[in-house]
Amino acid sequence: MTTSAFIASLTTNSSLLALWGALLLHWLLPIPHQLHPLRIWQRLALLIATRVNHPHESYSQRLLAGYLAWALMWVTTLVLLVAINQLVWYSTLFQLTLLWLALDWHHTADLSRQFNHAYNRHDKDHCRQLLAPHINRNTAVLSLLGLGKAGAETIILSYGRHVVGVLFWYAISGGIGAILYRLAISLARAWSPTRTQYAVFGYPAIRIVAIIDIVPLRLLALLISVGHNSRAVIQGLRQQGEHWHLPGPGWLLVAIGHKLTLSLGGPAIYNNIKMQRPRLGGKITPAALHIAQIQHLITQRLYVWIVVESLLLYFFCGVL
Repeated sequence: MTTSAFIASLTTNSSLLALWGALLLHWLLPIPHQLHPLRIWQRLALLIATRVNHPHESYSQRLLAGYLAWALMWVTTLVLLVAINQLVWYSTLFQLTLLWLALDWHHTADLSRQFNHAYNRHDKDHCRQLLAPHINRNTAVLSLLGLGKAGAETIILSYGRHVVGVLFWYAISGGIGAILYRLAISLARAWSPTRTQYAVFGYPAIRIVAIIDIVPLRLLALLISVGHNSRAVIQGLRQQGEHWHLPGPGWLLVAIGHKLTLSLGGPAIYNNIKMQRPRLGGKITPAALHIAQIQHLITQRLYVWIVVESLLLYFFCGVL
């Protein structure tokens, strides 16, 4: 293939152009977390829940309400996005915009940097303030070591879901698939069963996320296992990979825990109730140095992921 033919194949590959364009736009023009449209989506989810989630109803009624509410929001959005895609003049730009909205790489990197800085200064109040919007756990009672573990888990899963999961579903079903994945993640976050009022109503949302999460997060876990300590990571996945309550996040936490010999998981307090979670990984409690190592490790693997995905999009959406 000549150089001109190669360049022509790149410029006509709309999926690849939208991917690179969205990544570039995401870093040049990141959407502030407070102004992100997904916050409106979460508020709408909470409003709908107040109307259809009634604690006095039976278990089956609340479970059914959870499925119907999820379908109302997610399926309606799917229909609207498909209809809009048929009407827009330039579909590539539409797909690029949706992927740009779905990605959250910049904010996760910023959270990692700020948390690491505060944790290194032993500033517990700032650490709690940074984590509070991202987790349902009671951060007020966490010690400095507990904050380190919670921060490490939050950063790991945020990269896994808000970057790798988004890119995976973009490769499968374009920008519409990427944004719908993020919307599903947001519903699971808003209706988390760890909150008392959503103990039954939120099960459908979390079960659906467990299904759509499992492939991208496990692929990322396998990618992380490559290189240093690979034997320990594979052994850890065999021994602990299925212990976590969600199969995708479990593999990812185990992989990084054994890769860096970090202790993750363990008991956590939700709504002043102590919940027993399995302990994953190694024996070292995350410190500021380890937060930086997590950031460096995942960033390296993200670059590899993007290169591999770009090659796949080039060959399967461009040349073939």
